[in-house]
Amino acid sequence: MLQEKITQYTAEINAFSTDHADELEQFRIKFLGTKGIIKDIFDEFKAVSPEEKRTLGKVLNEFKQLAEAKYQSLKDLTEVADTAKDSGLDLTLPGEGFEVGARHPLALVRREIVEIFNKLGFIVAEGPEIEDDWHNFSALNFPEEHPARDMQDTFFIKKGGEKGDIALRTHTSSVQVRMMEAGKPPFRAIMPGRVYRNEAISARAHCFFHQVEGLYVDENVSFADLKQTLFYFVQELYGEGTKVRFRPSYFPFTEPSAEMDISCTICKGAGCQMCKYSGWVEILGCGMVDPNVLENCGIDSKKYSGFAFGMGIERIANLKFEIKDLRLFSENDARFLKQYKTSLI
Repeated sequence: MLQEKITQYTAEINAFSTDHADELEQFRIKFLGTKGIIKDIFDEFKAVSPEEKRTLGKVLNEFKQLAEAKYQSLKDLTEVADTAKDSGLDLTLPGEGFEVGARHPLALVRREIVEIFNKLGFIVAEGPEIEDDWHNFSALNFPEEHPARDMQDTFFIKKGGEKGDIALRTHTSSVQVRMMEAGKPPFRAIMPGRVYRNEAISARAHCFFHQVEGLYVDENVSFADLKQTLFYFVQELYGEGTKVRFRPSYFPFTEPSAEMDISCTICKGAGCQMCKYSGWVEILGCGMVDPNVLENCGIDSKKYSGFAFGMGIERIANLKFEIKDLRLFSENDARFLKQYKTSLI
């Protein structure tokens, strides 16, 4: 008899629905009040046999919890509806929606570069944007008369002093120096960050831009390791059909040094304005770490060797998104950024 009542009232509770406070109060009084149905059923439960108590006890508790949960959920909905009525809102109207944000194209490219090198075991290292002469120039084998030290290329903050000139870093290679000074090989890291150079702002140049530099130092590291690492990077970033070539070059901190070109991703090698109709675009500089740099950082150059590379994130983004004016990256024009809203994740 008691089980039948519980079954009957369970169906009634499940079927009950309202958004009116007075109807909900009647429901509470009927089932949860001091003289309500649940109180009566619990009183009847006291008189059943011990065998039935073991069976019905759990059922009765679940019945009570069902009634309480139903009341609470309807109460919450009723309060929301009452608030909407008081404020004049019509909850039946469709929502207005809102603009979906977008990641900056440079942030997208930086993340993709980091993810590719993470697959090869490269960690991410960072350092200060205000650097002293040793970390920005001297430790990297820049001679005193090197033009990069000139005011035309560097934003100096303080000339002279105990640590020499203080300036905004001109490359993230300074992070490589700090890493090698602070630890012991092997090192395998990339250093993304903002750098500054005293250049006239135009469609192809800016006074600040973003770099990703890489460093790998260990025993028996060769130029072949460098080429294979960068070849893998290009295939992952631009696709398997992308061609690569290395050209001899010069950098104070690497020897031998090279610049790496890829087949133009826009014209597919046919020739266009981006590649200056050559079919090739230079994307990074690289080379074997100069032994002087290793020694400057306290690393035995006879035991260890390594390679380094550096690229501008803006140049990579130009090729991926065909953005021809570097100034767009820093103007925060909402119309420009909206183009990348599908790339939010």
